[in-house]
Amino acid sequence: MRELRFHRDVYAGEQVDAALKLYERFGTLSTTEEGEHFVVRIESKNAARERRLAGELANYALGLTIRTRGAS
Repeated sequence: MRELRFHRDVYAGEQVDAALKLYERFGTLSTTEEGEHFVVRIESKNAARERRLAGELANYALGLTIRTRGAS
């Protein structure tokens, strides 16, 4: 299992959710909120796939956040 922590000052919650919806078909994703973070736990077939999924999901969520904040 891998865990990602998305700080609220950097990531928009709705964009983290959008990334989760896109990538949920590639593994088991669960999310909670802990203090200033959205926490995503990732489980997949093997460690390499979890690592790749974590990287892709984080990059996508950040890209969506930047695009959304740039449009405001």
